[in-house]
Amino acid sequence: MINKMLVQRITCHLCAVYYGRTPGFEVIHGLLDRVMQLLQLLKIPFAKGSESYHLKAVDDPTYISGRCAEVFSGGKVIGKLGVLHPGVINAFELNMPASALEINIEPLL
Repeated sequence: MINKMLVQRITCHLCAVYYGRTPGFEVIHGLLDRVMQLLQLLKIPFAKGSESYHLKAVDDPTYISGRCAEVFSGGKVIGKLGVLHPGVINAFELNMPASALEINIEPLL
């Protein structure tokens, strides 16, 4: 008989949504910059060190095309931010634009 062990993994994520008359991408981006500043990470384009971070534009159906980016730190994707697609906004029965941020902060702590 084979013993199967259930392995559980717990990770810490930071999520935020800005909801208002304007999409607020700059607000969510500013929040990311402030969090990274408090974690003492430098914003360096295309850096691979664990003490820096950068953004890279991506397409994701959750977000409006051209308004989404992945967050990299230590050469790995740790999250995404962007302006939510109208289909997502409507699915949650919202009536104004919104931007969202989600990052795994565990590797940064």
